[in-house]
Amino acid sequence: MLLYHPKKLRSVEVDVKKKVLVVDDDETVVAYLVARLTRHYDLVSTTDPRKALSLARSECPDLILCDIDMPGMSGGDVVAALALDPQTFSIPVMYLTALVSPEETRDMDGYVGGRPGIAKKAPLSELLSRMEGLIAN
Repeated sequence: MLLYHPKKLRSVEVDVKKKVLVVDDDETVVAYLVARLTRHYDLVSTTDPRKALSLARSECPDLILCDIDMPGMSGGDVVAALALDPQTFSIPVMYLTALVSPEETRDMDGYVGGRPGIAKKAPLSELLSRMEGLIAN
């Protein structure tokens, strides 16, 4: 993003981080992801999947990382709620899962439950690459 300094009449390049919403009922997973991704993204997180829609509406993230298997409201339920809302239906969502290994996720061409997904144990480099691919589209 270019910003213009009012007195110097020249542009200044400003690096604006993309915003990511992390939704996972496990506080340890959320803390880990926030710690690992904060250098690369502006992060918002919740351990309550029922808050995902309101956070997505208020924060307008560029991507949502959502656990697929959560009690009370699954990742599929979160995606359904996001898809029905005109403010959030176009936000890309990538499932996080502990149900399959990184190798199994790769064998499924990076899809889990019919949408982009990644194993929670995947290397950080793979997670970042997949996130960039979804944000760029």
